[in-house]
Amino acid sequence: MLLQVSNISKHYGVTAVLSNISMQVQERDRIGLVGVNGAGKSTLLKIIAGEMSADAGDIHKAKETKLGYLAQNSGLQSDRSIIEEMRAVFAHLIEAEEELRQLEQRIADPRLHDDQKRYEETLERYSRQSDWFREQGGFEINTRINSVLHGMGFGHFDLETVISTLSGGQKTRLALARILLQAPDLLMLDEPTNYLDIETLTWLESYLRGYAGAIVVVSHDRYFLDALANTIVEIERHVATRYTGNYSRYLELKAAEYETDLKHYEKQQHEIEKMEQFIQRNIVRASTTKRAQSRRKALDKMERLDKPLGDLKKAHFTFEIERMSGKDVLNVDNLSITFTGKPSPLFRNISFGLTRGETVALIGPNGIGKSTLLKALMGQLEPATGTIQFGTHVKIGYYDQEHTRLNGQNTVLEEVWSEYAHMEEARIRTVLGNFLFSGEDVLKRISSLSGGEKARVSLAKLMLAQANLLILDEPTNHLDLFSKEVLEAALMDYEGTLLFISHDRYFLNKMAERIVELQPDGIRHFLGNYDDMLEKKREFEEAKQESLALQAATQRKSSATSEAPVASFYEAEKQAKREERSKQRKLEQLEAQIAELEGQIAELEEQLTDPTIFNDYVRIQDIQSNIDERKQTLSEAYEQWEQLM
Repeated sequence: MLLQVSNISKHYGVTAVLSNISMQVQERDRIGLVGVNGAGKSTLLKIIAGEMSADAGDIHKAKETKLGYLAQNSGLQSDRSIIEEMRAVFAHLIEAEEELRQLEQRIADPRLHDDQKRYEETLERYSRQSDWFREQGGFEINTRINSVLHGMGFGHFDLETVISTLSGGQKTRLALARILLQAPDLLMLDEPTNYLDIETLTWLESYLRGYAGAIVVVSHDRYFLDALANTIVEIERHVATRYTGNYSRYLELKAAEYETDLKHYEKQQHEIEKMEQFIQRNIVRASTTKRAQSRRKALDKMERLDKPLGDLKKAHFTFEIERMSGKDVLNVDNLSITFTGKPSPLFRNISFGLTRGETVALIGPNGIGKSTLLKALMGQLEPATGTIQFGTHVKIGYYDQEHTRLNGQNTVLEEVWSEYAHMEEARIRTVLGNFLFSGEDVLKRISSLSGGEKARVSLAKLMLAQANLLILDEPTNHLDLFSKEVLEAALMDYEGTLLFISHDRYFLNKMAERIVELQPDGIRHFLGNYDDMLEKKREFEEAKQESLALQAATQRKSSATSEAPVASFYEAEKQAKREERSKQRKLEQLEAQIAELEGQIAELEEQLTDPTIFNDYVRIQDIQSNIDERKQTLSEAYEQWEQLM
């Protein structure tokens, strides 16, 4: 066990944030910490990291356990260059390397050879330092730095760039890169996927799956949690509940748990009703009064179950349209954007169209110009070339991911009412109530709201616009998992046209009917959702490789003599397919083994919570030994699975 959190409680004034939270972190755990905005997830991580004190409870960790914590949106603040900051992580190894170079110079000095004892001592120290340097990974410093920086999107960056000159998103990615290089035993990440594009997200998932230590991550990215987590800890109503499996499995288990608890509660309520009816009928009869009194005593002693609370209150809204647009909604032709002082355009040759009722996703790496394109559509930027033409009766609703259109001095009520002054206050308050702003919440200043609360205010204004074309820039950013589901449901029922930017792959899969991938010299169109796009890209790459292989085989055949043996391209293709089928079978076997091992581990860990064996140290050791053996086997199975993927 790396970490034990026991009965942690935290209050802000009289408001409880966490109540008796307990959690264990074992080696190689991949824990996803979930809950609605404001549930206390970030607070718990800060308490564990020592950045905040708890009102009650204890945290125990092994002395040798090294913790690493990355707070939400915590950009790297430094006046050093990128490479200097990354190399500073390995300062102890760099010092050791300098000592090795000095020892090498001393060993090469002929004068040292005259003193045999000093010469042998120097050789011995050099040997020890060299072995330690190799064991600590000293020879892989540059490789590790380059690998992580490339994965985090700095592969083509000038590494001498001073960090203070970078954007906020770039500083956030560098902070994440540095903590990955530090490689703590327990890595705690608060919303690490914010501001990451899809390519970087995919790399991060792969890197963290192979990470040697344990991971606790707060994330609202369902695709990320499904790919990484083997345990979900939910904080709801100030209490933590642990579920074995990824996010999708957690949803299944939670729903099943609620159904079971509800059945037990209803069964007990039925029994109580029967007993009360029996008591009422028989308490006054002389012949049955003793039996009635006995039932009453049993009823008084009964431990009554609380009714399951079910899901928390969720936001509720729909997007309606005031008037239907024409069939052709938008036509963009040969668009390019150039910024002042830049020699080349940010992008060019951009042409695409939207027809009524379409749902289209705009994707591309960070910095490619997606948000810039939307601003050009909204008339906030002037294109260098090309035209933007909207169809008839088009009314636009625009969602800005930075919420720059919100006035920080307004209250929530004033912000919405100022734009829809013709509406009655009661109507505005009802709408805000649907977005979880009730009572005094509507009097909060916009400047004091969290990112998720600002998002809900922007969505409330967007809903009231009744636009028939919604242009959304990262609408799921800052929303918790439950709010995302509500937004998806509202957009699925929307009858207008939708153009949106998103790095949320789950959202892309659920919403997109067509994907437009933005590139510097144009765009690529893909029919379908995110997974459909990946499949088409794989097919394209396979066809490209087959074409190259066929060309190579044809060239070899034409250059060889008639007697020379020529390998058949088709035989090679058949062999490749046989190998692929064999690999697929091995993957399926490993996945079945992994599922079985995870189930066994969960059962054994459940046994450890049984009060009847708390004082049976021999039994506890046996169970823990079984858990360790299965976790070792599970780790080996995961390694084999990752090699085959």
